[in-house]
Amino acid sequence: MDDTEALMSIGAFARRVGLAPSALRFYDDCGVLRPASVDEATGYRYYRPAQQPRAVLVRRLRAAGLPLIDASVVLDGTRKEARAVLEGHARRTRDMAAAAQAAIEDILGDLSDGAPRATALIGGAELSSAVRQVASAVALPGVREEFPALGCVLIELDGQEVRLVATDRYRLAVRVLRPASTEGGPCQVLVDAVELKGIASWALGLPFVSVEIDGRDVRIRGDDTDRALRAVDETFPAYRVVLDALATAKSRVIIGREALREALPGALALGSSAGPIILHTDEQRLLVSQRGSTEAALRALCTGPSLCIAFDREVLLPALDASVGPDVLLEISSPTEPVVVRSADQGSFTTLVMPVQNNAADG
Repeated sequence: MDDTEALMSIGAFARRVGLAPSALRFYDDCGVLRPASVDEATGYRYYRPAQQPRAVLVRRLRAAGLPLIDASVVLDGTRKEARAVLEGHARRTRDMAAAAQAAIEDILGDLSDGAPRATALIGGAELSSAVRQVASAVALPGVREEFPALGCVLIELDGQEVRLVATDRYRLAVRVLRPASTEGGPCQVLVDAVELKGIASWALGLPFVSVEIDGRDVRIRGDDTDRALRAVDETFPAYRVVLDALATAKSRVIIGREALREALPGALALGSSAGPIILHTDEQRLLVSQRGSTEAALRALCTGPSLCIAFDREVLLPALDASVGPDVLLEISSPTEPVVVRSADQGSFTTLVMPVQNNAADG
């Protein structure tokens, strides 16, 4: 039987191995993939079925961007030589891709309007909870008219964190979220607290929402719908300066949140004329009182020196209500400096509460 019966034409072989006939001619000229036979009269190239694995490997190497000189080593060298060539090519490819990505981002930055852009994917219930917590520190309507920024929530997308911040000058609430994914940033935007609370109610029932900041445009997307937020053109207080300036806590009190919360109404029943709420640590107890009221003694874990500190009820109560978990931690540096109020076992939400002056607390 004539050997040519087992041969395939260049067209048939090209279809079988996924290469163009012109590529097969090129690889023949380069010595990478020689045909099994060439008709002397017509110049037609013929290939054997046994050449198919080599042809497919050539195709795969070229698809990976391997130069022919390196492809020849993989095709005809030892396994050790082939591995070294492929690993070196993979490293160069990664480096080139990273360099190209950086260059493209620089160019895109030059083409943009300079506005910061960032996106974060957050659980809908988590976002809703965070908004509820920080909104407790938003200023009352009368104060907002004079200081519009105090009626807003600051949203910051920074690296792998999303922070929501609000303050009324007497309280500062900060909630840190760890998103499932982030892109872009860092950037920040100030939004109206009332609008954000409305969106938080909508987000509560969604598994995830995407928080997107594009310059002055803020959108929360989820469940094939999106909600726009109005960016407020005001200057938010430099809250980081306040946090960085916090003195080291000298006394710490861990107490049941509901127990402390329930101890306040009896003392508050006398009204604002009764003066501030007074907290006094006494060994492993926290004494809660108000001028003219019966003192309540609560079990607590107290460390550091005994102290007496006073709070305005309109400041302390919302801080307790916004906390989560069964226990609340008070970190106190002095009776006149901000007190850190946070969940004892969850540090992602922090409230700073300003104490008030009280002569009885000095005794």
